[in-house]
Amino acid sequence: MKRALVLLMAAALMLGGCGKVRDEGYKSSLSEEDALKELKSLITKVDVREKSNPILDIYTDETSEADNLADIDTFPIMVRGSGSINIEIAAATELSADTPDDWLNEAAKRFNSESHTINGKSVSVSVRKITSGEVVTYILNDKYQPDVFIPSNDAWGKMLDSSGYRTGMLTDRIAGNTAGILIKREVYDKFKEKYGEVTVQNVLEAANNRDLIFAYTNPYTSSTGLNVLCAMLASFDPSDPLSDKATQALLEYQKSSPPVAYTTAVLRNQAAKGVINAMVMEEQAYINTPELKSYVYTPVGIRHDHPVYTFEWTSDEAKEAAEEFVEFCKSAKMQELASDRGFNRHDEYISQDTGMSGLDYLAAQKVWKQNKNGGKPIVAVFVADISGSMDGEPLNSLKQSLIASSSYISSEHYIGLVSYSSDVTVNLPIAQFDPTQRAYFSGEVKALNANGSTATYDALLVGAKMLKDFEATVPDAKLMLFLLTDGQQNKGYPYSRIEDVIGGLKIPVYTIAYNYSDTTELAALSNLNEAAQIKADSDDVSNVLRNLFNVNL
Repeated sequence: MKRALVLLMAAALMLGGCGKVRDEGYKSSLSEEDALKELKSLITKVDVREKSNPILDIYTDETSEADNLADIDTFPIMVRGSGSINIEIAAATELSADTPDDWLNEAAKRFNSESHTINGKSVSVSVRKITSGEVVTYILNDKYQPDVFIPSNDAWGKMLDSSGYRTGMLTDRIAGNTAGILIKREVYDKFKEKYGEVTVQNVLEAANNRDLIFAYTNPYTSSTGLNVLCAMLASFDPSDPLSDKATQALLEYQKSSPPVAYTTAVLRNQAAKGVINAMVMEEQAYINTPELKSYVYTPVGIRHDHPVYTFEWTSDEAKEAAEEFVEFCKSAKMQELASDRGFNRHDEYISQDTGMSGLDYLAAQKVWKQNKNGGKPIVAVFVADISGSMDGEPLNSLKQSLIASSSYISSEHYIGLVSYSSDVTVNLPIAQFDPTQRAYFSGEVKALNANGSTATYDALLVGAKMLKDFEATVPDAKLMLFLLTDGQQNKGYPYSRIEDVIGGLKIPVYTIAYNYSDTTELAALSNLNEAAQIKADSDDVSNVLRNLFNVNL
Protein backbone atom coordinates (compact mmCIF):
# COMPACT_ATOMS: atom_id res chain seq x y z
CA MET A 1 0.00 0.00 0.00
CA LYS A 2 2.67 2.44 0.94
CA ARG A 3 4.96 1.59 -1.94
CA ALA A 4 2.39 2.49 -4.55
CA LEU A 5 1.67 5.81 -3.05
CA VAL A 6 5.32 6.37 -2.73
CA LEU A 7 5.73 5.67 -6.39
CA LEU A 8 3.04 8.15 -7.09
CA MET A 9 4.98 10.63 -5.08
CA ALA A 10 8.16 9.71 -6.81
CA ALA A 11 6.59 10.59 -10.08
CA ALA A 12 6.28 14.09 -8.82
CA LEU A 13 9.93 14.15 -8.14
CA MET A 14 10.73 12.92 -11.59
CA LEU A 15 8.88 15.78 -13.03
CA GLY A 16 11.97 17.83 -12.61
CA GLY A 17 13.92 15.21 -14.53
CA CYS A 18 14.84 16.91 -17.80
CA GLY A 19 16.34 20.24 -18.57
CA LYS A 20 18.52 22.69 -16.74
CA VAL A 21 17.68 23.42 -13.13
CA ARG A 22 17.79 27.10 -12.28
CA ASP A 23 18.92 28.61 -9.02
CA GLU A 24 16.70 29.47 -6.06
CA GLY A 25 16.37 33.06 -7.21
CA TYR A 26 14.58 31.97 -10.40
CA LYS A 27 11.59 34.00 -11.53
CA SER A 28 9.37 32.98 -14.43
CA SER A 29 9.91 34.99 -17.60
CA LEU A 30 6.17 34.80 -18.24
CA SER A 31 3.41 36.85 -16.67
CA GLU A 32 0.38 34.91 -15.49
CA GLU A 33 -1.54 36.00 -18.60
CA ASP A 34 1.27 34.97 -20.94
CA ALA A 35 1.79 31.69 -19.07
CA LEU A 36 -1.90 30.86 -19.58
CA LYS A 37 -1.60 31.55 -23.31
CA GLU A 38 1.48 29.36 -23.52
CA LEU A 39 -0.30 26.61 -21.56
CA LYS A 40 -3.17 26.56 -24.03
CA SER A 41 -0.71 26.39 -26.93
CA LEU A 42 1.31 23.54 -25.43
CA ILE A 43 -1.79 21.51 -24.58
CA THR A 44 -2.72 21.29 -28.27
CA LYS A 45 0.16 18.85 -28.76
CA VAL A 46 -0.65 16.66 -25.77
CA ASP A 47 -2.55 13.42 -26.32
CA VAL A 48 -5.36 13.66 -23.77
CA ARG A 49 -8.23 11.25 -23.16
CA GLU A 50 -11.13 12.12 -20.87
CA LYS A 51 -13.14 9.29 -19.36
CA SER A 52 -16.81 9.82 -20.08
CA ASN A 53 -18.09 7.49 -17.38
CA PRO A 54 -15.95 7.50 -14.23
CA ILE A 55 -16.25 4.43 -12.06
CA LEU A 56 -18.31 4.85 -8.91
CA ASP A 57 -17.00 2.82 -5.97
CA ILE A 58 -19.88 2.11 -3.61
CA TYR A 59 -17.98 -0.44 -1.54
CA THR A 60 -15.16 1.63 -0.07
CA ASP A 61 -15.00 1.29 3.70
CA GLU A 62 -14.16 4.20 5.94
CA THR A 63 -10.59 3.97 7.21
CA SER A 64 -9.50 5.12 10.65
CA GLU A 65 -6.39 7.11 11.41
CA ALA A 66 -4.94 3.97 12.99
CA ASP A 67 -5.43 2.10 9.72
CA ASN A 68 -3.47 4.79 7.86
CA LEU A 69 -0.42 4.79 10.13
CA ALA A 70 2.73 3.19 8.79
CA ASP A 71 4.67 0.71 10.89
CA ILE A 72 6.47 2.43 13.75
CA ASP A 73 9.76 1.12 12.37
CA THR A 74 9.53 3.71 9.61
CA PHE A 75 10.94 5.96 12.30
CA PRO A 76 14.50 4.68 12.72
CA ILE A 77 16.27 3.40 15.80
CA MET A 78 19.38 5.60 15.94
CA VAL A 79 21.02 3.85 18.92
CA ARG A 80 20.25 0.22 19.72
CA GLY A 81 20.95 -1.09 23.20
CA SER A 82 21.65 -4.73 24.01
CA GLY A 83 21.33 -4.92 27.80
CA SER A 84 19.18 -7.41 29.71
CA ILE A 85 17.11 -4.36 30.62
CA ASN A 86 16.85 -2.22 27.47
CA ILE A 87 14.54 0.78 27.41
CA GLU A 88 13.29 2.30 24.19
CA ILE A 89 13.16 6.10 24.15
CA ALA A 90 10.98 7.95 21.66
CA ALA A 91 12.92 11.18 21.32
CA ALA A 92 12.29 14.50 19.57
CA THR A 93 14.28 14.84 16.36
CA GLU A 94 16.41 17.77 17.53
CA LEU A 95 17.87 15.31 20.05
CA SER A 96 17.94 12.11 18.02
CA ALA A 97 18.88 12.88 14.41
CA ASP A 98 22.28 13.32 12.78
CA THR A 99 25.00 15.73 13.93
CA PRO A 100 24.53 18.37 15.30
CA ASP A 101 21.05 17.16 16.33
CA ASP A 102 22.37 13.99 17.95
CA TRP A 103 22.97 14.89 21.59
CA LEU A 104 20.73 12.17 23.03
CA ASN A 105 22.20 9.60 20.65
CA GLU A 106 25.67 10.44 21.86
CA ALA A 107 24.55 10.35 25.49
CA ALA A 108 22.95 6.93 24.90
CA LYS A 109 26.11 5.54 23.31
CA ARG A 110 28.24 6.72 26.22
CA PHE A 111 25.76 5.41 28.77
CA ASN A 112 25.64 2.01 27.05
CA SER A 113 29.44 1.80 27.07
CA GLU A 114 29.67 2.22 30.86
CA SER A 115 28.19 -1.17 31.88
CA HIS A 116 25.36 0.08 34.09
CA THR A 117 23.44 -2.57 36.03
CA ILE A 118 20.21 -2.93 38.04
CA ASN A 119 19.70 -5.94 40.29
CA GLY A 120 22.69 -7.53 38.63
CA LYS A 121 21.23 -7.09 35.14
CA SER A 122 22.95 -5.06 32.44
CA VAL A 123 21.15 -1.86 31.44
CA SER A 124 21.06 -0.09 28.07
CA VAL A 125 18.97 2.38 26.11
CA SER A 126 17.73 2.50 22.52
CA VAL A 127 16.75 5.78 20.87
CA ARG A 128 14.08 6.14 18.19
CA LYS A 129 14.06 9.34 16.10
CA ILE A 130 10.48 10.60 15.82
CA THR A 131 8.71 13.94 16.11
CA SER A 132 6.83 14.64 19.31
CA GLY A 133 3.55 14.96 17.44
CA GLU A 134 3.96 11.58 15.75
CA VAL A 135 4.61 9.88 19.09
CA VAL A 136 1.33 11.26 20.43
CA THR A 137 -0.52 10.25 17.26
CA TYR A 138 0.79 6.66 17.46
CA ILE A 139 0.12 6.31 21.18
CA LEU A 140 -3.41 7.72 20.91
CA ASN A 141 -4.11 5.15 18.18
CA ASP A 142 -2.63 2.32 20.27
CA LYS A 143 0.09 1.72 17.67
CA TYR A 144 3.16 2.32 19.83
CA GLN A 145 4.22 1.94 23.46
CA PRO A 146 7.71 3.31 24.10
CA ASP A 147 9.20 2.87 27.55
CA VAL A 148 10.21 6.54 27.68
CA PHE A 149 9.06 9.66 25.81
CA ILE A 150 11.21 12.79 25.49
CA PRO A 151 9.18 15.41 23.57
CA SER A 152 10.30 18.96 22.89
CA ASN A 153 7.87 20.49 25.39
CA ASP A 154 5.29 19.46 27.99
CA ALA A 155 2.25 20.19 25.80
CA TRP A 156 2.49 16.67 24.36
CA GLY A 157 2.63 15.07 27.82
CA LYS A 158 -0.47 17.01 28.82
CA MET A 159 -2.24 15.81 25.69
CA LEU A 160 -1.52 12.19 26.56
CA ASP A 161 -2.60 12.65 30.19
CA SER A 162 -5.88 14.25 29.14
CA SER A 163 -6.52 11.33 26.79
CA GLY A 164 -6.24 8.75 29.57
CA TYR A 165 -2.60 7.72 29.04
CA ARG A 166 -1.22 8.49 32.46
CA THR A 167 2.38 9.58 32.33
CA GLY A 168 5.03 9.90 35.01
CA MET A 169 7.44 12.83 34.63
CA LEU A 170 10.98 11.90 35.64
CA THR A 171 12.26 15.43 35.04
CA ASP A 172 10.87 18.59 33.52
CA ARG A 173 14.19 19.33 31.80
CA ILE A 174 16.87 17.17 30.28
CA ALA A 175 18.25 19.70 27.76
CA GLY A 176 17.19 23.35 27.85
CA ASN A 177 15.78 24.99 24.74
CA THR A 178 13.28 27.59 23.61
CA ALA A 179 11.09 28.12 20.59
CA GLY A 180 10.90 31.53 19.05
CA ILE A 181 10.49 33.89 16.13
CA LEU A 182 13.22 34.73 13.65
CA ILE A 183 13.08 38.11 11.89
CA LYS A 184 15.49 39.20 9.20
CA ARG A 185 17.86 41.84 10.58
CA GLU A 186 16.81 44.80 8.40
CA VAL A 187 13.14 44.01 8.98
CA TYR A 188 13.79 43.50 12.72
CA ASP A 189 15.25 47.01 13.13
CA LYS A 190 12.21 48.60 11.48
CA PHE A 191 9.89 46.34 13.47
CA LYS A 192 11.43 47.44 16.77
CA GLU A 193 11.00 51.11 15.86
CA LYS A 194 7.32 50.71 15.01
CA TYR A 195 6.07 47.89 17.26
CA GLY A 196 8.52 47.65 20.14
CA GLU A 197 9.26 44.23 21.66
CA VAL A 198 9.02 41.05 19.60
CA THR A 199 5.89 39.34 20.89
CA VAL A 200 3.50 37.06 19.07
CA GLN A 201 0.82 39.73 19.26
CA ASN A 202 3.10 42.40 17.80
CA VAL A 203 4.36 40.08 15.06
CA LEU A 204 0.81 39.24 14.03
CA GLU A 205 -0.10 42.94 13.97
CA ALA A 206 2.94 43.65 11.78
CA ALA A 207 2.02 40.76 9.50
CA ASN A 208 -1.55 42.03 9.14
CA ASN A 209 -0.12 45.45 8.28
CA ARG A 210 2.19 43.85 5.66
CA ASP A 211 5.28 45.07 7.51
CA LEU A 212 6.61 41.52 7.54
CA ILE A 213 5.69 38.10 6.14
CA PHE A 214 5.48 35.49 8.89
CA ALA A 215 5.20 31.70 8.49
CA TYR A 216 5.02 28.75 10.88
CA THR A 217 5.02 24.94 10.80
CA ASN A 218 2.47 22.12 11.08
CA PRO A 219 1.13 22.02 14.68
CA TYR A 220 0.21 18.34 14.35
CA THR A 221 3.85 17.28 14.11
CA SER A 222 5.95 20.32 14.98
CA SER A 223 6.37 21.28 18.64
CA THR A 224 7.29 24.81 17.59
CA GLY A 225 4.25 24.99 15.32
CA LEU A 226 1.92 23.89 18.15
CA ASN A 227 3.61 26.23 20.62
CA VAL A 228 3.32 29.31 18.40
CA LEU A 229 -0.21 28.42 17.25
CA CYS A 230 -1.37 28.40 20.88
CA ALA A 231 0.51 31.64 21.57
CA MET A 232 -1.30 33.15 18.57
CA LEU A 233 -4.70 32.06 19.87
CA ALA A 234 -3.84 33.44 23.31
CA SER A 235 -2.85 36.76 21.77
CA PHE A 236 -6.22 36.94 20.02
CA ASP A 237 -8.08 36.32 23.30
CA PRO A 238 -5.92 36.10 26.45
CA SER A 239 -8.92 35.15 28.60
CA ASP A 240 -9.93 32.21 26.41
CA PRO A 241 -7.59 31.11 23.57
CA LEU A 242 -10.28 28.78 22.19
CA SER A 243 -13.10 31.33 22.15
CA ASP A 244 -15.08 32.29 19.06
CA LYS A 245 -13.20 35.59 19.12
CA ALA A 246 -9.81 33.85 18.95
CA THR A 247 -10.99 31.37 16.32
CA GLN A 248 -12.39 34.14 14.11
CA ALA A 249 -9.16 36.14 14.45
CA LEU A 250 -7.14 33.08 13.39
CA LEU A 251 -9.42 32.62 10.40
CA GLU A 252 -8.93 36.25 9.37
CA TYR A 253 -5.17 36.00 9.78
CA GLN A 254 -4.95 32.81 7.72
CA LYS A 255 -6.76 34.47 4.80
CA SER A 256 -3.65 36.41 3.86
CA SER A 257 -0.82 34.55 5.58
CA PRO A 258 1.60 32.19 3.80
CA PRO A 259 0.56 28.53 3.84
CA VAL A 260 1.65 26.59 6.92
CA ALA A 261 4.97 24.91 6.09
CA TYR A 262 5.19 21.13 5.85
CA THR A 263 8.65 21.20 7.45
CA THR A 264 11.20 23.65 8.82
CA ALA A 265 13.26 23.00 5.69
CA VAL A 266 10.46 24.54 3.62
CA LEU A 267 10.63 27.65 5.81
CA ARG A 268 14.38 27.89 5.25
CA ASN A 269 13.91 27.64 1.48
CA GLN A 270 11.23 30.32 1.52
CA ALA A 271 13.48 32.57 3.58
CA ALA A 272 16.43 32.03 1.23
CA LYS A 273 14.25 33.08 -1.71
CA GLY A 274 12.94 36.15 0.09
CA VAL A 275 9.36 34.86 0.14
CA ILE A 276 9.17 35.29 3.93
CA ASN A 277 11.22 37.39 6.34
CA ALA A 278 9.91 36.07 9.67
CA MET A 279 9.37 32.49 10.83
CA VAL A 280 9.29 30.13 13.78
CA MET A 281 12.17 27.92 14.86
CA GLU A 282 13.70 26.32 17.92
CA GLU A 283 16.77 28.12 19.20
CA GLN A 284 18.97 25.02 18.95
CA ALA A 285 18.10 24.68 15.25
CA TYR A 286 18.78 28.38 14.71
CA ILE A 287 22.18 28.12 16.40
CA ASN A 288 23.09 25.24 14.10
CA THR A 289 21.89 26.85 10.85
CA PRO A 290 24.62 29.25 9.68
CA GLU A 291 22.59 30.50 6.71
CA LEU A 292 20.13 32.11 9.15
CA LYS A 293 22.67 34.25 10.97
CA SER A 294 21.20 37.33 9.28
CA TYR A 295 18.05 36.71 11.36
CA VAL A 296 17.41 37.84 14.93
CA TYR A 297 15.99 35.23 17.33
CA THR A 298 13.50 36.04 20.10
CA PRO A 299 12.03 33.29 22.34
CA VAL A 300 8.23 33.12 22.66
CA GLY A 301 5.61 30.77 24.08
CA ILE A 302 6.43 27.90 26.39
CA ARG A 303 9.93 26.52 26.94
CA HIS A 304 11.23 23.47 25.07
CA ASP A 305 13.19 21.80 27.86
CA HIS A 306 12.55 18.19 26.81
CA PRO A 307 10.75 16.70 29.81
CA VAL A 308 11.11 12.95 30.29
CA TYR A 309 8.04 10.70 30.70
CA THR A 310 7.38 7.07 31.51
CA PHE A 311 4.03 5.30 31.23
CA GLU A 312 1.78 2.87 33.05
CA TRP A 313 3.11 0.11 30.81
CA THR A 314 6.74 0.92 31.63
CA SER A 315 8.01 -1.83 33.95
CA ASP A 316 9.52 -1.02 37.33
CA GLU A 317 12.97 -2.09 36.16
CA ALA A 318 12.60 0.02 33.02
CA LYS A 319 11.58 3.02 35.12
CA GLU A 320 14.62 2.53 37.33
CA ALA A 321 16.82 2.29 34.24
CA ALA A 322 15.21 5.46 32.85
CA GLU A 323 15.90 7.32 36.10
CA GLU A 324 19.55 6.23 35.94
CA PHE A 325 19.82 7.42 32.32
CA VAL A 326 18.23 10.76 33.18
CA GLU A 327 20.78 11.32 35.94
CA PHE A 328 23.55 10.46 33.49
CA CYS A 329 22.17 12.98 30.96
CA LYS A 330 21.97 15.69 33.62
CA SER A 331 25.59 15.24 34.63
CA ALA A 332 27.94 18.18 34.08
CA LYS A 333 29.77 16.40 31.25
CA MET A 334 26.60 15.59 29.33
CA GLN A 335 25.16 19.05 29.85
CA GLU A 336 28.38 20.54 28.50
CA LEU A 337 27.93 18.39 25.42
CA ALA A 338 24.30 19.56 25.15
CA SER A 339 25.50 23.17 25.22
CA ASP A 340 27.97 22.36 22.46
CA ARG A 341 25.06 21.05 20.39
CA GLY A 342 23.15 24.34 20.76
CA PHE A 343 21.05 23.66 23.87
CA ASN A 344 20.96 25.39 27.28
CA ARG A 345 20.73 28.97 26.07
CA HIS A 346 18.28 31.60 27.31
CA ASP A 347 18.04 29.87 30.68
CA GLU A 348 16.60 33.09 32.07
CA TYR A 349 13.57 32.87 29.77
CA ILE A 350 10.33 32.06 31.60
CA SER A 351 7.56 30.20 29.77
CA GLN A 352 4.71 32.37 28.56
CA ASP A 353 2.17 29.80 29.65
CA THR A 354 -1.27 30.14 28.07
CA GLY A 355 -2.80 28.00 30.82
CA MET A 356 -3.94 25.42 28.29
CA SER A 357 -4.73 21.88 29.39
CA GLY A 358 -4.05 18.79 27.32
CA LEU A 359 -7.61 18.85 26.00
CA ASP A 360 -7.12 22.51 25.08
CA TYR A 361 -4.02 21.67 23.05
CA LEU A 362 -5.92 18.95 21.20
CA ALA A 363 -8.76 21.39 20.57
CA ALA A 364 -6.30 24.02 19.31
CA GLN A 365 -5.06 21.59 16.65
CA LYS A 366 -8.62 21.06 15.47
CA VAL A 367 -9.31 24.81 15.43
CA TRP A 368 -6.22 25.28 13.27
CA LYS A 369 -7.19 22.50 10.87
CA GLN A 370 -10.63 24.01 10.35
CA ASN A 371 -9.23 27.50 9.72
CA LYS A 372 -5.78 26.92 8.21
CA ASN A 373 -6.89 27.95 4.72
CA GLY A 374 -8.53 31.15 5.90
CA GLY A 375 -11.97 29.92 4.88
CA LYS A 376 -10.84 29.52 1.26
CA PRO A 377 -11.59 26.19 -0.42
CA ILE A 378 -8.81 24.24 -2.13
CA VAL A 379 -9.04 23.15 -5.74
CA ALA A 380 -6.50 20.37 -6.31
CA VAL A 381 -5.64 17.91 -9.06
CA PHE A 382 -3.74 14.72 -8.34
CA VAL A 383 -1.41 13.71 -11.17
CA ALA A 384 -0.51 10.02 -10.88
CA ASP A 385 2.23 8.11 -12.69
CA ILE A 386 0.99 4.78 -14.09
CA SER A 387 3.92 4.07 -16.41
CA GLY A 388 5.26 0.53 -16.87
CA SER A 389 7.62 0.71 -13.90
CA MET A 390 4.58 1.00 -11.66
CA ASP A 391 3.17 -2.39 -12.68
CA GLY A 392 2.35 -4.90 -9.97
CA GLU A 393 2.89 -4.27 -6.28
CA PRO A 394 3.97 -0.60 -6.69
CA LEU A 395 0.69 0.42 -8.32
CA ASN A 396 -1.39 -1.71 -5.98
CA SER A 397 0.26 -0.01 -3.04
CA LEU A 398 -0.27 3.38 -4.59
CA LYS A 399 -3.97 2.75 -5.00
CA GLN A 400 -4.48 1.63 -1.42
CA SER A 401 -2.43 4.45 0.06
CA LEU A 402 -3.99 7.20 -2.00
CA ILE A 403 -7.52 6.05 -1.23
CA ALA A 404 -6.77 5.76 2.49
CA SER A 405 -5.05 9.15 2.62
CA SER A 406 -7.95 10.81 0.83
CA SER A 407 -9.91 10.45 4.07
CA TYR A 408 -7.93 13.48 5.29
CA ILE A 409 -9.31 15.69 2.51
CA SER A 410 -12.16 17.93 3.61
CA SER A 411 -15.47 17.70 1.76
CA GLU A 412 -15.35 21.48 1.36
CA HIS A 413 -12.55 21.21 -1.20
CA TYR A 414 -12.60 20.38 -4.93
CA ILE A 415 -10.60 17.45 -6.31
CA GLY A 416 -9.75 16.03 -9.73
CA LEU A 417 -7.60 13.11 -10.89
CA VAL A 418 -5.23 12.72 -13.86
CA SER A 419 -3.15 9.65 -14.66
CA TYR A 420 -0.41 9.28 -17.24
CA SER A 421 2.00 6.94 -18.95
CA SER A 422 2.72 7.45 -22.69
CA ASP A 423 -0.39 9.61 -22.88
CA VAL A 424 -2.62 11.43 -20.40
CA THR A 425 -6.06 10.53 -19.06
CA VAL A 426 -8.43 12.81 -17.18
CA ASN A 427 -9.91 10.16 -14.93
CA LEU A 428 -12.02 12.52 -12.89
CA PRO A 429 -12.97 16.12 -13.68
CA ILE A 430 -12.76 18.54 -10.76
CA ALA A 431 -15.78 18.58 -8.46
CA GLN A 432 -16.52 19.16 -4.79
CA PHE A 433 -15.19 16.27 -2.73
CA ASP A 434 -18.57 15.24 -1.38
CA PRO A 435 -19.40 11.55 -0.78
CA THR A 436 -20.22 11.04 -4.47
CA GLN A 437 -16.99 12.59 -5.76
CA ARG A 438 -15.08 10.69 -3.09
CA ALA A 439 -16.62 7.44 -4.35
CA TYR A 440 -15.72 8.34 -7.96
CA PHE A 441 -12.18 9.14 -6.86
CA SER A 442 -11.88 5.77 -5.13
CA GLY A 443 -13.34 3.95 -8.12
CA GLU A 444 -10.97 5.57 -10.60
CA VAL A 445 -7.91 5.04 -8.42
CA LYS A 446 -8.77 1.37 -7.99
CA ALA A 447 -9.12 0.96 -11.76
CA LEU A 448 -5.67 2.35 -12.64
CA ASN A 449 -3.42 0.02 -14.68
CA ALA A 450 0.28 0.44 -15.41
CA ASN A 451 2.00 0.38 -18.81
CA GLY A 452 3.88 2.56 -21.25
CA SER A 453 6.33 5.43 -21.00
CA THR A 454 6.44 8.47 -18.69
CA ALA A 455 4.95 11.73 -20.03
CA THR A 456 5.18 13.54 -16.70
CA TYR A 457 5.22 17.12 -17.93
CA ASP A 458 2.41 16.60 -20.41
CA ALA A 459 0.24 15.36 -17.54
CA LEU A 460 1.26 18.28 -15.35
CA LEU A 461 0.15 20.73 -18.04
CA VAL A 462 -3.21 18.96 -18.30
CA GLY A 463 -3.69 19.22 -14.54
CA ALA A 464 -2.77 22.91 -14.62
CA LYS A 465 -5.26 23.62 -17.39
CA MET A 466 -8.00 21.82 -15.47
CA LEU A 467 -7.32 24.11 -12.52
CA LYS A 468 -7.31 27.29 -14.58
CA ASP A 469 -10.50 26.29 -16.41
CA PHE A 470 -12.22 25.58 -13.09
CA GLU A 471 -10.92 28.70 -11.37
CA ALA A 472 -13.87 30.86 -12.34
CA THR A 473 -16.26 28.40 -10.69
CA VAL A 474 -14.73 29.04 -7.27
CA PRO A 475 -12.89 32.36 -7.77
CA ASP A 476 -11.58 32.68 -4.20
CA ALA A 477 -10.06 29.19 -4.08
CA LYS A 478 -6.42 28.15 -3.72
CA LEU A 479 -5.14 26.06 -6.63
CA MET A 480 -2.77 23.12 -6.05
CA LEU A 481 -1.19 20.27 -7.99
CA PHE A 482 0.01 17.04 -6.36
CA LEU A 483 2.42 15.08 -8.54
CA LEU A 484 3.23 11.49 -7.58
CA THR A 485 5.84 9.50 -9.56
CA ASP A 486 8.53 6.86 -9.51
CA GLY A 487 10.42 7.52 -12.72
CA GLN A 488 12.19 9.94 -15.02
CA GLN A 489 10.17 11.71 -17.70
CA ASN A 490 10.97 10.08 -21.04
CA LYS A 491 8.17 11.18 -23.34
CA GLY A 492 6.53 14.48 -24.22
CA TYR A 493 7.64 17.91 -23.08
CA PRO A 494 10.86 18.18 -21.03
CA TYR A 495 11.03 20.12 -17.79
CA SER A 496 12.78 23.07 -19.43
CA ARG A 497 9.75 23.58 -21.70
CA ILE A 498 7.15 23.78 -18.95
CA GLU A 499 9.11 25.49 -16.19
CA ASP A 500 8.21 29.08 -17.07
CA VAL A 501 4.58 28.12 -17.67
CA ILE A 502 4.10 26.54 -14.26
CA GLY A 503 6.10 29.31 -12.63
CA GLY A 504 4.05 32.01 -14.33
CA LEU A 505 0.73 30.39 -13.46
CA LYS A 506 1.60 30.66 -9.73
CA ILE A 507 0.22 27.16 -9.06
CA PRO A 508 2.18 25.34 -6.31
CA VAL A 509 3.21 21.81 -7.28
CA TYR A 510 3.72 19.40 -4.39
CA THR A 511 6.06 16.70 -5.65
CA ILE A 512 6.23 13.35 -3.94
CA ALA A 513 9.12 11.09 -4.91
CA TYR A 514 9.30 7.40 -4.18
CA ASN A 515 12.69 5.66 -3.87
CA TYR A 516 14.23 8.31 -6.10
CA SER A 517 17.77 9.48 -5.43
CA ASP A 518 18.28 12.54 -7.64
CA THR A 519 15.40 14.85 -6.81
CA THR A 520 17.08 18.08 -7.94
CA GLU A 521 14.59 18.92 -10.66
CA LEU A 522 11.59 17.94 -8.60
CA ALA A 523 12.82 20.26 -5.88
CA ALA A 524 13.16 23.00 -8.50
CA LEU A 525 9.60 22.36 -9.65
CA SER A 526 8.20 22.63 -6.14
CA ASN A 527 10.31 25.71 -5.45
CA LEU A 528 8.78 27.57 -8.39
CA ASN A 529 5.74 28.52 -6.32
CA GLU A 530 6.73 27.67 -2.74
CA ALA A 531 5.44 24.12 -2.41
CA ALA A 532 7.04 21.11 -0.73
CA GLN A 533 9.16 18.47 -2.41
CA ILE A 534 9.00 15.28 -0.38
CA LYS A 535 10.97 12.07 -0.57
CA ALA A 536 9.36 8.87 0.59
CA ASP A 537 9.86 5.14 0.39
CA SER A 538 7.59 2.16 0.59
CA ASP A 539 7.62 2.22 4.38
CA ASP A 540 6.74 5.81 5.17
CA VAL A 541 4.57 6.97 2.29
CA SER A 542 1.29 6.69 4.16
CA ASN A 543 2.67 8.95 6.90
CA VAL A 544 4.01 11.37 4.31
CA LEU A 545 0.63 11.72 2.64
CA ARG A 546 -1.23 11.92 5.94
CA ASN A 547 0.88 14.85 7.09
CA LEU A 548 0.93 16.52 3.69
CA PHE A 549 -2.85 16.42 3.44
CA ASN A 550 -3.24 17.55 7.05
CA VAL A 551 -1.24 20.67 6.21
CA ASN A 552 -2.76 21.45 2.82
CA LEU A 553 -6.18 19.83 2.53
